[in-house]
Amino acid sequence: MPGIVPTLPAEGHAEAAFIPAWWLPGPHFQTVGARWSRPRGGVRLQRERLTTPDGDFVDLDWADGDGVARRTPALALLLHGLEGSARSGYALETYRRLGHHGIPTVGLNFRSCSGELNRGARLYHSGETEDTRFVVRTLRQRFPDARLGVVGFSLGGNVLVKYLGEEAAGGARSDGVTAAAAVSVPYDLAAGARCMEGGVARLYVLRLLRSLQHKVRARAAELGDRMDVARALRARTFHEFDDAATAPLHGFESADDYYARSSSAPWVSRVRVPTLLVHAADDPFLPEDAVPRAAAAANPCIRPCFTKHGGHVGFVTGAPWGRHYWAEARAAAFLAGHLLPAASA
Repeated sequence: MPGIVPTLPAEGHAEAAFIPAWWLPGPHFQTVGARWSRPRGGVRLQRERLTTPDGDFVDLDWADGDGVARRTPALALLLHGLEGSARSGYALETYRRLGHHGIPTVGLNFRSCSGELNRGARLYHSGETEDTRFVVRTLRQRFPDARLGVVGFSLGGNVLVKYLGEEAAGGARSDGVTAAAAVSVPYDLAAGARCMEGGVARLYVLRLLRSLQHKVRARAAELGDRMDVARALRARTFHEFDDAATAPLHGFESADDYYARSSSAPWVSRVRVPTLLVHAADDPFLPEDAVPRAAAAANPCIRPCFTKHGGHVGFVTGAPWGRHYWAEARAAAFLAGHLLPAASA
């Protein structure tokens, strides 16, 4: 089949060698501890605004401001998670790691996530790939000779896998994307939403819903005829919110329709560029049986990197005074191995 790359090295197909930090035991400590312990300094960012084809905008954050103008042999694009931004802790750590390899990185802030609400009658969601496609094409036009990598976290990883599958299904090799890495992907959105309706996971849901509901409240006058604002503001689960807001706002019949059409699991088998998938079996955002292990193992373009522990976008190892963010380092090394001929993944 055209576009298929040779089978990737066997390393990474077995349970990967991740050892959780002793001071962050269990998935919840890994998830929350990573969020609060990642360093925030040491990265110089430059903001750029792009006008989208529909007249709205997206904001980019360049981790190497000079990379906007100069020629570069390699470039990476980062996609963040739900209610995160291109300045989230894992994004900054990824910029640092890719910078160590000499790769400039630009982060895409999904609509409404850059600190300023977007103008159009929509927000963003787990299956929306058009803005990613637009930014990738913009980067390819600016840097036609650069090898382009893309890394996505959580929701951004779902968008990335779905985008790669869509491009391959359309006969393209993802507009020149050379390699990709996706961390803690919610492959099955319906399973993930159900998984987070009880127990400690509800605390994550309530925190994320507060952020989403703040945006709905701020734009209620503009979007009220396109969604059930009152029901969205009362929502206490992802399913309730998505049924009242996300689905009708973005053209889906219901939350279930949105989940079915936006989940990335069906697209894993179609990916046709070298792609690293990092995921922990104890991820509190997705039940283990919803991870598409068989499809990942059967696709020669994919390197599954599945661990027993790590939480959701956690993967912290080392001592408190010498902590190491394993997933970001692993993703950066994988991309460098494909974007820089002299590097090794």
